[in-house]
Amino acid sequence: MYQTMAKQYSNTTVYISLPKSFTMSHVSIIKSFLAGSLSGTCSALLFQPLDLVKTRLQSPVKAGEGRLGVLSVITHVLKQDKVTGLWKGLAPTVTRCVPGIGIYFSLLYSFKTYLGSDAPTIIESLSIGAAARTLTVAIMHPISVLKTRYESGIYHYRSVPDGLRKIYVTEGLFGLYSGLLPTMARDIPFSALYFAFYTKTKLFLSSDIVNESYLPLLHFNCGILAGVLASILTQPADVIKTHMQLHPKTYPTIQDATLYIYQKEGLIGFQRGFVPRALRRCLMAAMAWTVYEHMMKKFGLET
Repeated sequence: MYQTMAKQYSNTTVYISLPKSFTMSHVSIIKSFLAGSLSGTCSALLFQPLDLVKTRLQSPVKAGEGRLGVLSVITHVLKQDKVTGLWKGLAPTVTRCVPGIGIYFSLLYSFKTYLGSDAPTIIESLSIGAAARTLTVAIMHPISVLKTRYESGIYHYRSVPDGLRKIYVTEGLFGLYSGLLPTMARDIPFSALYFAFYTKTKLFLSSDIVNESYLPLLHFNCGILAGVLASILTQPADVIKTHMQLHPKTYPTIQDATLYIYQKEGLIGFQRGFVPRALRRCLMAAMAWTVYEHMMKKFGLET
């Protein structure tokens, strides 16, 4: 019923009992999940303030009110909620990121292993990134809705379970999955482009790296570059997504949200919150991949 595995750590051999149905492939996927979850936790804790500022900048304004800039939003939050207010929404963020990023990285590893290629083509990289993100978004979207509402300052929930329950009771599944299509329109291209940019940049630059101590810096810089390129192309979908998640009854469709944003602010409205989002996306993704690559190396697995 169980099999025994021996794992060497430094000079110590650790024996682990696993069900016989488990293979080395299963163990590798679990390791990639753990590495992804750890990287998600670290990046979520550090960069939550950027996501909160981005959400506040993208929130629809009431009639007669003017738009606030980045510094004005930060000042307002500090005056109202002190420094800890910048981390409002951290609970659903961690609830989403810890399993979500773990799922995403384990899917990336599984799909890449299935292809059996250490250097996937551009088409393969785009497909792997898109497929992994599609499944992750579908699983974790209700938590994403709750996170956005926490960050907006409009909704007040006592806890993550309380928030999910209230949304379901008052709005049904429609509320829990509000903004799903623009979220996919944002995240799937972002992940596809990011994974393709990242893998190709890393492959191109790593051939010149002789000293392995420089690899974390290489991974971080590749992550920053890939994040900037992918963020530029997916920003409009992020603005539309925020409107639909905060006010699903006012903006029930992508067309409703798009028309409102265009009539209210023109094309510039679709770039609202780009700076904090790009900063968070680039830094979070770069850090996540750096930690993930380091952990996978410690586990003895190729990425």
